[in-house]
Amino acid sequence: MYLPKFFVKQRITMMVNRYEIIAANPDGSEGQLMAVAQQKRMALKEEVVFFTDDSRSRAVFGFKARRKLDLGAGYDVTDENGQPIGYFKKDFGKSFLRSTFQIEGPGFAGSGQERSPFVAILRRISDFPFLRFHFDFTDAAGQPLLSSQRQASLRDKYTVDVHDPRVDFRVAAAVAVGLDALLAR
Repeated sequence: MYLPKFFVKQRITMMVNRYEIIAANPDGSEGQLMAVAQQKRMALKEEVVFFTDDSRSRAVFGFKARRKLDLGAGYDVTDENGQPIGYFKKDFGKSFLRSTFQIEGPGFAGSGQERSPFVAILRRISDFPFLRFHFDFTDAAGQPLLSSQRQASLRDKYTVDVHDPRVDFRVAAAVAVGLDALLAR
């Protein structure tokens, strides 16, 4: 499933991180709710499940760490039946100045990095809520796969542009939520 643009909004709650994934209309406004995601805080093995709506009665995809309590763990993105549809991982060796992630799915592979070294350093030393930052993912040939841009707001809100139709919406949404969840530590 290809969705060229969508928004990720975080909802703050006491014990879990919750996210809304909302399709963008052609005019750039918010459209249909595509999924609601929930991440348990302080879990030994990171896992986020995406549901059709707030009732959380039907899981439609998710991602889960391959190992427990490992900062270098990879995350498998799975469909509603638990079948793998993608993978992403933080590349700690390349993340000293700017966080870098690897991403793969059927027919594509690439990496993504924070666009601005200055903002990357500022993000690490500050918890400034209006700080905007961008991740750009490209394939090995340098062709854009997707980008995630944090908006200046008190609540975490991202605009995600999927440039390559090979990138499944579910993989892009998992990576976008993963960026927020994993960078918050």
